[in-house]
Amino acid sequence: MIVFDLCCGAGDHRFEAWFQSSEGFADQQARGLIACPICGDSDVGKAVMAPRVGAKSNQAAAAPAPAATPAAAGEVSPELVRKVMAGIVAQQAEMLPQSRWVGRDFADAARAMHEGRAKDDLIHGQTSPEEAQALRDDGIAAMPLLVPFIPPEATN
Repeated sequence: MIVFDLCCGAGDHRFEAWFQSSEGFADQQARGLIACPICGDSDVGKAVMAPRVGAKSNQAAAAPAPAATPAAAGEVSPELVRKVMAGIVAQQAEMLPQSRWVGRDFADAARAMHEGRAKDDLIHGQTSPEEAQALRDDGIAAMPLLVPFIPPEATN
């Protein structure tokens, strides 16, 4: 396994990713399978990295620090889950104040904007699973909030 520091095409976001080999990275990059986890940009390349230089052969090396082992295929570390969830929480907390609460009228408000009967706006609210599916079936972009949200009228 090898880890690379990567950045998206705009160079605004830097992240690291593990690959089986350098060739594995090149293959995935050529097929467009790598995307920035922050903005979704698929124009991703290697970022400048500091090389890891070992001790000279004529000098005793300090005891190596215990290395973090990458999770086995299919496993996700609790630390990674916490990091991803913290990012989701932060993004949602940043977005909610910029959008308008429409309560249980979410499906109607989203449909009105889609059909041009209302001005486009950032909204959030509540809807049933059936209403959400009907929006998706009609090509109306909507997604659930990933972090539980307490409606304004339910807070004290």
